[in-house]
Amino acid sequence: MLQFFKYVFATLAGILVFFILSFFLLVGIGSALSSDEKVVVEDKSVLKLDLNKPIAEVGVENPLSELGGPFSGNEDVTGLKDIKDALKIAQKDDKIKGIYLKVENPQAGWATLEEIRNQLLEFKKSKKFVVAYGESFSEKGYYLASLSDKIYLNPAGGMEWNGMSAEYSFYKGTFDKLNIKPEIFRVGSFKSAIEPFIRENMSDSSKKQSAELIGAIYGNFLTNISKSRGIEVPVLKGFADSLTIDNPKAALAHKLVTHLGYWDEFENSIKKELSIEDKKNVSYIGVDKYIKSDVTPEDGDYNNRVAVIVAEGEINSGEGSDESIGSDDFIKELKKARDNDKIKAIVLRINSPGGSALASDVMWREIQVTSKKKPIIASMSDVAASGGYYMAMGCDKIVAQPNTITGSIGIFGLIFNVKDFMNNKLGVTFDAVKTSEHADWPTATRDMTEFEKSMIQKNVNEGYANFTSKAAAGRKMPVEKLRSLAQGRVWSGTEAKANGLVDVLGGIDDAIVIAAKAAKLDEGDYRVRYFPEKKKPFEELLGKMMGDSEDKVLDRNLGELSSYVKMYKKLMNMGGMQTRLPYELIIR
Repeated sequence: MLQFFKYVFATLAGILVFFILSFFLLVGIGSALSSDEKVVVEDKSVLKLDLNKPIAEVGVENPLSELGGPFSGNEDVTGLKDIKDALKIAQKDDKIKGIYLKVENPQAGWATLEEIRNQLLEFKKSKKFVVAYGESFSEKGYYLASLSDKIYLNPAGGMEWNGMSAEYSFYKGTFDKLNIKPEIFRVGSFKSAIEPFIRENMSDSSKKQSAELIGAIYGNFLTNISKSRGIEVPVLKGFADSLTIDNPKAALAHKLVTHLGYWDEFENSIKKELSIEDKKNVSYIGVDKYIKSDVTPEDGDYNNRVAVIVAEGEINSGEGSDESIGSDDFIKELKKARDNDKIKAIVLRINSPGGSALASDVMWREIQVTSKKKPIIASMSDVAASGGYYMAMGCDKIVAQPNTITGSIGIFGLIFNVKDFMNNKLGVTFDAVKTSEHADWPTATRDMTEFEKSMIQKNVNEGYANFTSKAAAGRKMPVEKLRSLAQGRVWSGTEAKANGLVDVLGGIDDAIVIAAKAAKLDEGDYRVRYFPEKKKPFEELLGKMMGDSEDKVLDRNLGELSSYVKMYKKLMNMGGMQTRLPYELIIR
Protein backbone atom coordinates (compact mmCIF):
# COMPACT_ATOMS: atom_id res chain seq x y z
CA MET A 1 0.00 0.00 0.00
CA LEU A 2 2.87 2.34 0.86
CA GLN A 3 4.40 1.62 -2.51
CA PHE A 4 1.05 2.44 -4.17
CA PHE A 5 0.82 5.84 -2.48
CA LYS A 6 4.45 6.51 -3.41
CA TYR A 7 3.61 6.01 -7.10
CA VAL A 8 0.46 8.11 -6.80
CA PHE A 9 2.29 11.02 -5.17
CA ALA A 10 5.14 10.72 -7.67
CA THR A 11 2.64 10.90 -10.54
CA LEU A 12 0.85 13.89 -9.04
CA ALA A 13 4.18 15.63 -8.46
CA GLY A 14 5.17 14.96 -12.06
CA ILE A 15 1.90 16.41 -13.34
CA LEU A 16 2.32 19.45 -11.11
CA VAL A 17 5.88 20.04 -12.35
CA PHE A 18 4.69 19.65 -15.93
CA PHE A 19 2.00 22.30 -15.50
CA ILE A 20 4.40 24.66 -13.73
CA LEU A 21 6.99 24.29 -16.48
CA SER A 22 4.30 24.69 -19.14
CA PHE A 23 3.07 27.84 -17.41
CA PHE A 24 6.53 29.42 -17.31
CA LEU A 25 7.20 28.34 -20.88
CA LEU A 26 3.94 29.95 -21.97
CA VAL A 27 4.76 33.12 -20.03
CA GLY A 28 8.21 33.18 -21.63
CA ILE A 29 6.81 32.78 -25.13
CA GLY A 30 4.15 35.36 -24.36
CA SER A 31 6.73 37.84 -23.11
CA ALA A 32 8.79 37.35 -26.24
CA LEU A 33 5.79 37.77 -28.52
CA SER A 34 4.32 40.67 -26.57
CA SER A 35 7.54 42.65 -26.51
CA ASP A 36 7.84 45.42 -29.05
CA GLU A 37 9.75 43.84 -31.90
CA LYS A 38 12.26 46.27 -33.35
CA VAL A 39 12.22 45.90 -37.12
CA VAL A 40 15.01 47.61 -39.02
CA VAL A 41 14.40 48.38 -42.68
CA GLU A 42 17.61 48.15 -44.69
CA ASP A 43 18.53 50.53 -47.46
CA LYS A 44 17.38 49.49 -50.93
CA SER A 45 14.67 47.22 -49.54
CA VAL A 46 11.78 45.78 -51.54
CA LEU A 47 8.33 45.46 -49.98
CA LYS A 48 7.09 41.94 -50.67
CA LEU A 49 3.31 41.61 -51.00
CA ASP A 50 2.58 37.91 -50.65
CA LEU A 51 -1.17 37.78 -51.18
CA ASN A 52 -1.44 34.02 -51.82
CA LYS A 53 -3.17 33.58 -48.47
CA PRO A 54 -6.51 34.51 -46.93
CA ILE A 55 -7.14 38.26 -46.76
CA ALA A 56 -9.60 39.64 -44.23
CA GLU A 57 -10.46 43.16 -43.09
CA VAL A 58 -8.25 42.78 -39.99
CA GLY A 59 -5.33 40.35 -40.00
CA VAL A 60 -4.64 37.39 -37.74
CA GLU A 61 -0.99 36.62 -37.01
CA ASN A 62 -0.04 33.16 -35.79
CA PRO A 63 3.73 33.33 -35.15
CA LEU A 64 3.95 29.61 -34.30
CA SER A 65 2.04 28.27 -37.30
CA GLU A 66 5.13 26.42 -38.57
CA LEU A 67 5.74 24.52 -35.32
CA GLY A 68 3.03 21.95 -35.97
CA GLY A 69 1.16 20.22 -33.17
CA PRO A 70 -1.69 22.32 -31.79
CA PHE A 71 -0.61 25.24 -33.97
CA SER A 72 -0.64 23.47 -37.34
CA GLY A 73 -3.34 24.38 -39.81
CA ASN A 74 -3.68 27.91 -38.43
CA GLU A 75 -2.15 29.97 -41.20
CA ASP A 76 -1.78 33.70 -41.03
CA VAL A 77 -4.59 35.86 -42.35
CA THR A 78 -3.35 39.07 -43.91
CA GLY A 79 -5.31 42.18 -42.99
CA LEU A 80 -6.49 44.53 -45.74
CA LYS A 81 -5.78 47.38 -43.34
CA ASP A 82 -2.17 46.21 -42.88
CA ILE A 83 -1.64 45.91 -46.64
CA LYS A 84 -2.95 49.41 -47.29
CA ASP A 85 -1.03 50.91 -44.36
CA ALA A 86 2.19 49.29 -45.58
CA LEU A 87 1.70 50.67 -49.09
CA LYS A 88 0.97 54.17 -47.80
CA ILE A 89 4.09 54.19 -45.61
CA ALA A 90 6.31 52.61 -48.29
CA GLN A 91 5.28 55.26 -50.79
CA LYS A 92 7.13 57.88 -48.71
CA ASP A 93 9.86 55.65 -47.25
CA ASP A 94 13.21 56.28 -48.97
CA LYS A 95 14.47 52.86 -47.89
CA ILE A 96 11.77 51.09 -49.89
CA LYS A 97 12.69 51.23 -53.57
CA GLY A 98 9.87 49.15 -54.98
CA ILE A 99 7.33 46.37 -54.58
CA TYR A 100 7.42 42.69 -55.50
CA LEU A 101 3.93 41.26 -56.02
CA LYS A 102 3.48 37.56 -55.29
CA VAL A 103 -0.09 37.23 -56.45
CA GLU A 104 -0.60 33.95 -58.28
CA ASN A 105 -3.93 33.23 -56.59
CA PRO A 106 -5.09 35.76 -53.98
CA GLN A 107 -7.70 34.41 -51.55
CA ALA A 108 -9.93 37.47 -51.48
CA GLY A 109 -13.09 38.89 -52.97
CA TRP A 110 -13.19 41.29 -55.88
CA ALA A 111 -13.86 44.42 -53.82
CA THR A 112 -10.89 43.63 -51.56
CA LEU A 113 -8.71 43.27 -54.65
CA GLU A 114 -10.05 46.61 -55.87
CA GLU A 115 -8.95 48.27 -52.62
CA ILE A 116 -5.44 46.81 -52.94
CA ARG A 117 -5.17 47.61 -56.64
CA ASN A 118 -6.18 51.24 -56.11
CA GLN A 119 -3.60 51.59 -53.33
CA LEU A 120 -0.93 50.11 -55.60
CA LEU A 121 -1.83 52.65 -58.29
CA GLU A 122 -1.44 55.38 -55.67
CA PHE A 123 1.94 53.91 -54.70
CA LYS A 124 3.11 54.09 -58.32
CA LYS A 125 2.84 57.88 -58.18
CA SER A 126 6.06 57.74 -56.16
CA LYS A 127 7.83 56.56 -59.37
CA LYS A 128 9.12 53.51 -57.50
CA PHE A 129 8.95 50.19 -59.34
CA VAL A 130 6.22 47.57 -59.03
CA VAL A 131 7.07 44.12 -60.41
CA ALA A 132 5.28 40.78 -60.38
CA TYR A 133 6.41 37.19 -60.77
CA GLY A 134 4.25 34.10 -60.94
CA GLU A 135 4.60 30.47 -61.84
CA SER A 136 1.00 30.92 -62.91
CA PHE A 137 -1.68 33.60 -62.58
CA SER A 138 -5.34 33.20 -61.82
CA GLU A 139 -7.56 36.01 -63.12
CA LYS A 140 -7.69 37.47 -59.61
CA GLY A 141 -3.92 37.34 -59.40
CA TYR A 142 -3.48 38.92 -62.81
CA TYR A 143 -5.91 41.70 -61.90
CA LEU A 144 -3.32 42.91 -59.37
CA ALA A 145 -0.25 42.00 -61.44
CA SER A 146 -1.55 43.83 -64.51
CA LEU A 147 -0.57 47.25 -63.16
CA SER A 148 3.08 46.22 -62.71
CA ASP A 149 5.95 47.75 -64.64
CA LYS A 150 7.27 44.25 -65.33
CA ILE A 151 5.24 41.04 -65.25
CA TYR A 152 7.28 37.82 -65.26
CA LEU A 153 5.53 34.53 -65.99
CA ASN A 154 7.35 31.24 -65.58
CA PRO A 155 7.86 29.80 -69.10
CA ALA A 156 6.62 26.40 -67.88
CA GLY A 157 3.67 27.91 -66.04
CA GLY A 158 0.19 28.98 -67.06
CA MET A 159 -2.32 31.79 -67.01
CA GLU A 160 -6.07 31.75 -66.51
CA TRP A 161 -7.90 33.91 -69.04
CA ASN A 162 -11.34 32.48 -69.78
CA GLY A 163 -13.86 34.90 -68.26
CA MET A 164 -15.96 34.63 -65.11
CA SER A 165 -18.66 32.24 -64.00
CA ALA A 166 -20.96 31.86 -61.02
CA GLU A 167 -21.88 28.29 -60.14
CA TYR A 168 -24.41 27.06 -57.59
CA SER A 169 -24.90 23.65 -56.00
CA PHE A 170 -28.42 22.22 -55.74
CA TYR A 171 -29.56 19.73 -53.09
CA LYS A 172 -33.12 18.86 -54.06
CA GLY A 173 -32.05 15.42 -55.23
CA THR A 174 -30.25 14.81 -51.94
CA PHE A 175 -33.29 15.83 -49.90
CA ASP A 176 -35.53 13.66 -52.08
CA LYS A 177 -33.32 10.63 -51.44
CA LEU A 178 -33.28 11.35 -47.70
CA ASN A 179 -37.03 12.03 -47.49
CA ILE A 180 -36.38 15.53 -46.13
CA LYS A 181 -38.91 18.14 -47.19
CA PRO A 182 -37.86 21.81 -47.01
CA GLU A 183 -40.76 24.11 -46.19
CA ILE A 184 -40.02 27.43 -47.92
CA PHE A 185 -41.57 30.83 -47.25
CA ARG A 186 -40.31 33.82 -49.21
CA VAL A 187 -40.99 37.23 -50.69
CA GLY A 188 -39.26 38.42 -53.85
CA SER A 189 -38.99 36.79 -57.25
CA PHE A 190 -35.18 37.06 -57.13
CA LYS A 191 -34.73 35.51 -53.67
CA SER A 192 -32.71 32.60 -54.99
CA ALA A 193 -31.15 31.70 -51.63
CA ILE A 194 -33.77 28.97 -51.26
CA GLU A 195 -33.49 27.55 -54.80
CA PRO A 196 -30.82 24.95 -53.94
CA PHE A 197 -33.36 23.27 -51.64
CA ILE A 198 -36.31 23.10 -54.04
CA ARG A 199 -34.81 23.05 -57.56
CA GLU A 200 -32.24 21.14 -59.58
CA ASN A 201 -31.13 24.19 -61.56
CA MET A 202 -31.33 27.99 -61.55
CA SER A 203 -34.60 29.79 -62.18
CA ASP A 204 -34.81 32.32 -65.01
CA SER A 205 -34.79 35.21 -62.53
CA SER A 206 -31.75 33.79 -60.74
CA LYS A 207 -29.89 33.35 -64.03
CA LYS A 208 -30.80 36.90 -65.02
CA GLN A 209 -29.46 38.53 -61.86
CA SER A 210 -26.35 36.33 -61.74
CA ALA A 211 -25.51 37.01 -65.39
CA GLU A 212 -25.93 40.76 -64.94
CA LEU A 213 -23.94 40.74 -61.72
CA ILE A 214 -20.89 38.91 -63.05
CA GLY A 215 -21.21 40.90 -66.29
CA ALA A 216 -20.81 44.14 -64.32
CA ILE A 217 -17.86 42.78 -62.31
CA TYR A 218 -16.23 41.39 -65.46
CA GLY A 219 -16.69 44.72 -67.21
CA ASN A 220 -14.88 46.54 -64.39
CA PHE A 221 -12.13 43.88 -64.51
CA LEU A 222 -11.57 44.31 -68.25
CA THR A 223 -11.76 48.10 -68.16
CA ASN A 224 -9.07 48.42 -65.50
CA ILE A 225 -6.75 45.90 -67.12
CA SER A 226 -7.24 47.70 -70.44
CA LYS A 227 -6.04 50.95 -68.84
CA SER A 228 -2.99 49.27 -67.32
CA ARG A 229 -1.89 47.19 -70.32
CA GLY A 230 -3.04 49.45 -73.17
CA ILE A 231 -5.14 46.70 -74.75
CA GLU A 232 -8.70 47.48 -75.83
CA VAL A 233 -11.55 45.84 -73.92
CA PRO A 234 -13.04 44.00 -76.95
CA VAL A 235 -9.61 42.49 -77.64
CA LEU A 236 -9.25 41.31 -74.05
CA LYS A 237 -12.74 39.83 -74.15
CA GLY A 238 -11.90 38.12 -77.41
CA PHE A 239 -8.90 36.43 -75.80
CA ALA A 240 -11.26 34.79 -73.30
CA ASP A 241 -13.94 33.86 -75.84
CA SER A 242 -11.40 32.11 -78.08
CA LEU A 243 -9.15 30.75 -75.29
CA THR A 244 -6.26 32.51 -77.02
CA ILE A 245 -4.12 32.70 -73.87
CA ASP A 246 -3.49 28.97 -73.63
CA ASN A 247 0.18 29.08 -72.65
CA PRO A 248 2.86 31.53 -71.43
CA LYS A 249 4.09 32.25 -74.98
CA ALA A 250 0.60 33.42 -75.95
CA ALA A 251 0.45 35.66 -72.87
CA LEU A 252 3.75 37.26 -73.91
CA ALA A 253 2.82 37.53 -77.58
CA HIS A 254 -0.41 39.35 -76.72
CA LYS A 255 1.34 41.66 -74.22
CA LEU A 256 -0.45 40.45 -71.09
CA VAL A 257 2.98 39.82 -69.57
CA THR A 258 6.26 41.58 -70.27
CA HIS A 259 8.70 38.69 -69.73
CA LEU A 260 8.88 34.91 -69.60
CA GLY A 261 11.48 33.90 -67.07
CA TYR A 262 12.41 31.84 -64.06
CA TRP A 263 12.79 33.16 -60.52
CA ASP A 264 16.55 33.79 -60.83
CA GLU A 265 16.00 35.83 -64.00
CA PHE A 266 13.26 37.83 -62.31
CA GLU A 267 15.43 38.47 -59.25
CA ASN A 268 18.35 39.58 -61.43
CA SER A 269 16.07 42.18 -62.97
CA ILE A 270 15.27 43.49 -59.46
CA LYS A 271 19.00 43.69 -58.67
CA LYS A 272 19.48 45.83 -61.76
CA GLU A 273 16.63 48.10 -60.63
CA LEU A 274 18.34 48.44 -57.23
CA SER A 275 21.84 48.79 -58.74
CA ILE A 276 23.26 46.10 -56.45
CA GLU A 277 25.83 43.42 -57.23
CA ASP A 278 24.75 40.02 -58.51
CA LYS A 279 26.29 38.33 -55.47
CA LYS A 280 24.29 40.41 -52.99
CA ASN A 281 20.87 39.28 -51.81
CA VAL A 282 17.81 41.42 -52.33
CA SER A 283 16.45 42.70 -49.02
CA TYR A 284 12.76 41.73 -49.08
CA ILE A 285 10.48 42.73 -46.23
CA GLY A 286 6.95 41.42 -45.79
CA VAL A 287 3.87 43.37 -44.77
CA ASP A 288 3.65 41.97 -41.22
CA LYS A 289 7.22 42.97 -40.41
CA TYR A 290 7.17 46.25 -42.27
CA ILE A 291 4.20 47.67 -40.38
CA LYS A 292 6.12 47.02 -37.14
CA SER A 293 8.96 49.28 -38.26
CA ASP A 294 8.99 52.76 -36.78
CA VAL A 295 9.27 54.59 -40.10
CA THR A 296 6.70 57.29 -39.59
CA PRO A 297 5.01 58.91 -36.59
CA GLU A 298 1.24 58.75 -36.26
CA ASP A 299 -0.37 61.96 -37.48
CA GLY A 300 -3.52 63.65 -36.28
CA ASP A 301 -5.03 64.82 -33.02
CA TYR A 302 -5.35 62.02 -30.47
CA ASN A 303 -8.59 63.56 -29.23
CA ASN A 304 -10.21 63.51 -32.68
CA ARG A 305 -10.76 59.99 -33.96
CA VAL A 306 -12.69 58.25 -36.68
CA ALA A 307 -13.63 54.74 -35.56
CA VAL A 308 -13.86 51.95 -38.13
CA ILE A 309 -16.04 49.15 -36.80
CA VAL A 310 -15.53 45.95 -38.78
CA ALA A 311 -18.58 43.73 -39.30
CA GLU A 312 -17.42 40.62 -41.16
CA GLY A 313 -19.15 37.26 -41.60
CA GLU A 314 -22.65 35.84 -41.34
CA ILE A 315 -25.10 37.58 -39.04
CA ASN A 316 -26.52 35.87 -35.97
CA SER A 317 -27.96 36.78 -32.60
CA GLY A 318 -25.83 36.77 -29.47
CA GLU A 319 -22.05 36.54 -29.52
CA GLY A 320 -20.00 36.55 -32.69
CA SER A 321 -16.69 34.97 -33.71
CA ASP A 322 -13.87 35.50 -36.21
CA GLU A 323 -16.23 34.15 -38.88
CA SER A 324 -19.53 35.76 -37.82
CA ILE A 325 -21.20 38.98 -36.66
CA GLY A 326 -22.97 38.54 -33.34
CA SER A 327 -25.57 41.23 -32.67
CA ASP A 328 -24.61 41.43 -28.96
CA ASP A 329 -20.91 41.94 -29.70
CA PHE A 330 -21.63 44.43 -32.48
CA ILE A 331 -23.90 46.53 -30.25
CA LYS A 332 -21.25 46.63 -27.52
CA GLU A 333 -18.64 47.93 -29.95
CA LEU A 334 -21.05 50.47 -31.40
CA LYS A 335 -22.10 51.74 -27.97
CA LYS A 336 -18.46 52.15 -26.91
CA ALA A 337 -17.76 54.21 -30.02
CA ARG A 338 -20.95 56.21 -29.60
CA ASP A 339 -20.21 57.08 -25.97
CA ASN A 340 -16.50 57.83 -26.49
CA ASP A 341 -16.13 61.63 -26.75
CA LYS A 342 -12.79 61.27 -28.53
CA ILE A 343 -14.52 59.44 -31.40
CA LYS A 344 -16.13 62.07 -33.60
CA ALA A 345 -17.39 59.85 -36.45
CA ILE A 346 -17.85 56.16 -37.25
CA VAL A 347 -17.31 54.10 -40.39
CA LEU A 348 -19.13 50.77 -40.45
CA ARG A 349 -17.08 48.39 -42.61
CA ILE A 350 -19.42 45.64 -43.79
CA ASN A 351 -18.41 42.35 -45.38
CA SER A 352 -21.43 40.11 -44.90
CA PRO A 353 -23.89 38.03 -46.96
CA GLY A 354 -26.53 38.47 -44.24
CA GLY A 355 -28.13 35.95 -41.93
CA SER A 356 -30.67 36.30 -39.13
CA ALA A 357 -33.42 38.82 -39.92
CA LEU A 358 -33.97 39.52 -36.22
CA ALA A 359 -30.27 40.18 -35.52
CA SER A 360 -30.07 42.42 -38.59
CA ASP A 361 -32.99 44.50 -37.37
CA VAL A 362 -31.59 44.75 -33.84
CA MET A 363 -28.28 46.07 -35.20
CA TRP A 364 -30.09 48.45 -37.58
CA ARG A 365 -31.84 50.02 -34.61
CA GLU A 366 -28.54 50.59 -32.79
CA ILE A 367 -27.07 52.17 -35.95
CA GLN A 368 -30.06 54.51 -36.13
CA VAL A 369 -29.58 55.53 -32.50
CA THR A 370 -25.90 56.18 -33.17
CA SER A 371 -26.60 58.30 -36.25
CA LYS A 372 -28.51 60.76 -34.09
CA LYS A 373 -25.39 61.39 -31.99
CA LYS A 374 -22.52 61.33 -34.52
CA PRO A 375 -21.97 60.68 -38.24
CA ILE A 376 -21.91 57.02 -39.27
CA ILE A 377 -20.94 56.00 -42.81
CA ALA A 378 -21.25 52.52 -44.34
CA SER A 379 -18.29 51.15 -46.31
CA MET A 380 -19.13 48.00 -48.27
CA SER A 381 -16.39 45.44 -48.87
CA ASP A 382 -16.73 42.29 -51.03
CA VAL A 383 -20.32 41.61 -49.96
CA ALA A 384 -22.89 43.74 -48.15
CA ALA A 385 -26.10 42.06 -49.15
CA SER A 386 -29.44 41.23 -47.57
CA GLY A 387 -28.69 41.47 -43.81
CA GLY A 388 -25.46 43.25 -44.74
CA TYR A 389 -27.47 45.85 -46.65
CA TYR A 390 -29.91 46.02 -43.73
CA MET A 391 -27.02 47.31 -41.60
CA ALA A 392 -25.80 49.75 -44.25
CA MET A 393 -29.19 51.35 -44.88
CA GLY A 394 -29.25 52.71 -41.34
CA CYS A 395 -26.12 54.80 -41.99
CA ASP A 396 -25.96 58.41 -43.18
CA LYS A 397 -24.22 57.47 -46.45
CA ILE A 398 -23.28 54.24 -48.22
CA VAL A 399 -19.95 53.79 -50.02
CA ALA A 400 -19.29 50.71 -52.18
CA GLN A 401 -16.71 49.47 -54.64
CA PRO A 402 -17.86 49.00 -58.26
CA ASN A 403 -17.55 45.22 -57.82
CA THR A 404 -19.14 44.99 -54.37
CA ILE A 405 -22.03 42.50 -54.24
CA THR A 406 -24.97 44.21 -52.57
CA GLY A 407 -28.76 44.54 -52.51
CA SER A 408 -30.60 41.23 -52.08
CA ILE A 409 -33.32 43.08 -50.19
CA GLY A 410 -35.67 40.26 -49.31
CA ILE A 411 -36.60 37.78 -46.61
CA PHE A 412 -37.23 34.05 -46.55
CA GLY A 413 -38.17 31.45 -43.98
CA LEU A 414 -36.95 27.87 -43.99
CA ILE A 415 -37.98 24.82 -41.95
CA PHE A 416 -36.87 21.26 -42.73
CA ASN A 417 -39.53 18.62 -42.26
CA VAL A 418 -37.51 15.55 -41.17
CA LYS A 419 -40.45 13.31 -40.18
CA ASP A 420 -40.12 10.90 -43.12
CA PHE A 421 -36.32 10.92 -42.93
CA MET A 422 -36.34 9.99 -39.24
CA ASN A 423 -39.08 7.40 -39.74
CA ASN A 424 -38.11 5.76 -43.07
CA LYS A 425 -34.31 6.03 -42.84
CA LEU A 426 -33.63 5.82 -39.11
CA GLY A 427 -36.75 4.18 -37.71
CA VAL A 428 -37.42 7.07 -35.33
CA THR A 429 -41.04 8.10 -34.78
CA PHE A 430 -42.57 10.94 -32.81
CA ASP A 431 -45.62 11.39 -30.62
CA ALA A 432 -46.64 14.20 -28.27
CA VAL A 433 -49.33 15.68 -26.06
CA LYS A 434 -50.18 19.40 -26.06
CA THR A 435 -52.54 21.85 -24.45
CA SER A 436 -53.38 23.68 -27.67
CA GLU A 437 -53.73 22.61 -31.27
CA HIS A 438 -50.63 24.54 -32.40
CA ALA A 439 -48.52 24.26 -29.22
CA ASP A 440 -45.69 22.47 -31.07
CA TRP A 441 -45.70 24.91 -34.00
CA PRO A 442 -43.44 25.55 -35.85
CA THR A 443 -42.19 21.98 -35.99
CA ALA A 444 -39.83 19.84 -38.05
CA THR A 445 -41.26 16.48 -36.96
CA ARG A 446 -44.74 16.58 -38.52
CA ASP A 447 -46.50 18.04 -41.53
CA MET A 448 -47.73 21.56 -40.86
CA THR A 449 -51.30 22.47 -41.76
CA GLU A 450 -52.03 25.01 -44.48
CA PHE A 451 -53.15 27.43 -41.78
CA GLU A 452 -49.84 27.06 -39.94
CA LYS A 453 -47.93 27.58 -43.17
CA SER A 454 -49.98 30.68 -43.90
CA MET A 455 -49.05 32.12 -40.50
CA ILE A 456 -45.33 31.71 -41.24
CA GLN A 457 -45.79 33.26 -44.69
CA LYS A 458 -47.62 36.14 -43.01
CA ASN A 459 -44.61 36.73 -40.76
CA VAL A 460 -42.28 36.65 -43.75
CA ASN A 461 -44.49 39.15 -45.60
CA GLU A 462 -44.47 41.45 -42.57
CA GLY A 463 -40.70 41.13 -42.30
CA TYR A 464 -40.32 42.04 -45.96
CA ALA A 465 -42.60 45.06 -45.55
CA ASN A 466 -40.55 46.14 -42.54
CA PHE A 467 -37.23 45.68 -44.40
CA THR A 468 -38.33 47.56 -47.51
CA SER A 469 -40.06 50.40 -45.67
CA LYS A 470 -36.94 51.04 -43.57
CA ALA A 471 -34.74 50.79 -46.66
CA ALA A 472 -36.96 53.29 -48.49
CA ALA A 473 -36.76 55.71 -45.56
CA GLY A 474 -32.98 55.31 -45.39
CA ARG A 475 -32.58 55.89 -49.13
CA LYS A 476 -35.18 58.68 -49.13
CA MET A 477 -37.16 57.18 -51.98
CA PRO A 478 -40.79 56.08 -52.35
CA VAL A 479 -41.34 52.60 -51.00
CA GLU A 480 -42.86 51.51 -54.34
CA LYS A 481 -39.62 52.39 -56.13
CA LEU A 482 -37.53 50.68 -53.46
CA ARG A 483 -39.59 47.50 -53.77
CA SER A 484 -39.07 47.52 -57.53
CA LEU A 485 -35.32 47.35 -56.76
CA ALA A 486 -35.77 44.79 -54.01
CA GLN A 487 -37.45 41.39 -54.59
CA GLY A 488 -34.20 39.81 -53.36
CA ARG A 489 -32.36 41.13 -56.45
CA VAL A 490 -28.55 41.24 -56.22
CA TRP A 491 -26.63 44.21 -57.67
CA SER A 492 -23.02 45.15 -58.25
CA GLY A 493 -21.80 48.35 -56.61
CA THR A 494 -21.94 50.13 -59.97
CA GLU A 495 -25.53 49.07 -60.56
CA ALA A 496 -26.51 49.92 -56.97
CA LYS A 497 -25.05 53.42 -57.37
CA ALA A 498 -27.03 53.92 -60.60
CA ASN A 499 -30.33 52.89 -59.02
CA GLY A 500 -29.88 54.81 -55.77
CA LEU A 501 -29.09 51.98 -53.33
CA VAL A 502 -25.53 53.32 -52.89
CA ASP A 503 -24.35 56.94 -52.61
CA VAL A 504 -20.66 56.87 -53.55
CA LEU A 505 -18.34 54.49 -55.42
CA GLY A 506 -15.10 54.11 -53.49
CA GLY A 507 -13.20 52.28 -50.79
CA ILE A 508 -12.68 52.41 -47.06
CA ASP A 509 -10.46 55.50 -47.28
CA ASP A 510 -13.17 57.40 -49.13
CA ALA A 511 -15.67 56.46 -46.43
CA ILE A 512 -13.27 57.66 -43.73
CA VAL A 513 -12.85 61.03 -45.47
CA ILE A 514 -16.63 61.41 -45.81
CA ALA A 515 -17.09 60.57 -42.12
CA ALA A 516 -14.41 63.06 -41.07
CA LYS A 517 -15.95 65.83 -43.16
CA ALA A 518 -19.37 65.08 -41.70
CA ALA A 519 -17.81 65.55 -38.25
CA LYS A 520 -16.17 68.82 -39.43
CA LEU A 521 -12.65 67.40 -39.08
CA ASP A 522 -9.94 68.72 -41.37
CA GLU A 523 -7.46 66.47 -43.16
CA GLY A 524 -4.57 65.59 -40.86
CA ASP A 525 -6.45 66.60 -37.71
CA TYR A 526 -7.73 63.16 -36.77
CA ARG A 527 -6.64 59.58 -36.24
CA VAL A 528 -8.29 56.38 -37.42
CA ARG A 529 -8.91 53.45 -35.07
CA TYR A 530 -10.19 50.00 -36.04
CA PHE A 531 -12.48 47.98 -33.78
CA PRO A 532 -12.20 45.22 -32.81
CA GLU A 533 -8.45 45.76 -32.78
CA LYS A 534 -6.03 43.25 -34.25
CA LYS A 535 -5.03 40.64 -31.69
CA LYS A 536 -1.44 40.64 -30.51
CA PRO A 537 0.58 37.46 -31.26
CA PHE A 538 0.39 36.30 -27.62
CA GLU A 539 -3.40 36.68 -27.58
CA GLU A 540 -3.59 34.70 -30.80
CA LEU A 541 -1.33 32.04 -29.30
CA LEU A 542 -3.59 31.69 -26.28
CA GLY A 543 -6.55 31.33 -28.61
CA LYS A 544 -4.83 28.48 -30.42
CA MET A 545 -3.99 26.73 -27.16
CA MET A 546 -7.40 27.17 -25.55
CA GLY A 547 -9.35 26.18 -28.61
CA ASP A 548 -9.38 26.21 -32.37
CA SER A 549 -11.69 27.37 -35.09
CA GLU A 550 -14.25 24.61 -35.52
CA ASP A 551 -14.06 24.94 -39.30
CA LYS A 552 -10.28 24.46 -39.24
CA VAL A 553 -10.60 21.40 -37.01
CA LEU A 554 -13.08 19.95 -39.50
CA ASP A 555 -10.73 20.70 -42.41
CA ARG A 556 -7.82 19.06 -40.63
CA ASN A 557 -9.68 15.93 -39.50
CA LEU A 558 -12.15 15.33 -42.34
CA GLY A 559 -10.35 16.70 -45.39
CA GLU A 560 -12.65 16.98 -48.39
CA LEU A 561 -15.58 15.63 -46.37
CA SER A 562 -15.50 18.71 -44.15
CA SER A 563 -17.37 20.77 -46.76
CA TYR A 564 -20.43 18.51 -46.36
CA VAL A 565 -20.38 18.83 -42.58
CA LYS A 566 -20.10 22.62 -42.90
CA MET A 567 -23.04 22.58 -45.30
CA TYR A 568 -25.11 20.68 -42.72
CA LYS A 569 -24.17 23.22 -40.05
CA LYS A 570 -25.24 26.09 -42.29
CA LEU A 571 -28.54 24.41 -43.01
CA MET A 572 -29.20 24.05 -39.29
CA ASN A 573 -28.41 27.75 -38.78
CA MET A 574 -30.85 28.81 -41.48
CA GLY A 575 -33.98 28.04 -39.53
CA GLY A 576 -36.42 30.90 -39.03
CA MET A 577 -36.52 34.15 -41.00
CA GLN A 578 -33.39 35.02 -42.91
CA THR A 579 -32.06 38.05 -44.76
CA ARG A 580 -29.37 36.27 -46.71
CA LEU A 581 -27.56 36.46 -50.05
CA PRO A 582 -28.26 33.82 -52.73
CA TYR A 583 -26.73 30.69 -51.36
CA GLU A 584 -22.96 30.16 -51.74
CA LEU A 585 -22.44 32.77 -54.48
CA ILE A 586 -18.89 32.08 -55.69
CA ILE A 587 -17.56 33.97 -58.71
CA ARG A 588 -14.65 32.32 -60.50
